[in-house]
Amino acid sequence: MVISGVNEFIVQAVILGVGATVVMDAWALFQRHVLGVPTLNYAMVGRWLGRMTYGEFAHASIADASDVKGETVLGWGAHYLIGILFAAILIAVVGEKWLSAPTLWPAVMAGVISVSAPFLIMQPAFGLGVAAAKMPSPLKARIRSVITHVIYGLGLYLTALLMQYVSDSF
Repeated sequence: MVISGVNEFIVQAVILGVGATVVMDAWALFQRHVLGVPTLNYAMVGRWLGRMTYGEFAHASIADASDVKGETVLGWGAHYLIGILFAAILIAVVGEKWLSAPTLWPAVMAGVISVSAPFLIMQPAFGLGVAAAKMPSPLKARIRSVITHVIYGLGLYLTALLMQYVSDSF
């Protein structure tokens, strides 16, 4: 019985995380193609992770670091795994019952909290400083990051609603 409980939790976290990350990616596509706003190149995430195997954890500029074979696939895979991880944390914190009656606030808060990962880990390691402090327009970059992660939170909520609807239909 414990195994099925763990498996159910994992399946729920995967569906929730993938769904929310797809919503976040749809927002990125909208920004890029409609608003003309540049978005994160996930190959740089893959490069950063791949360079870790060489003992390189932080860079003056990740764009200037040597390429890593398969960095694009690695970066996109990491992006979705991180989305799943934050979804799992949300479910663990608020409880699986939230999936039966999702509310907006916990999901959006999870999105807001998730922006701490790029602000405190990824951006400094990429050479961009804490919370994009070294970027040409740090405030603009911060606002875009927060909005993107709020959209991820909305994606958590919308995906949970869809999961509930599908569950109630069967």
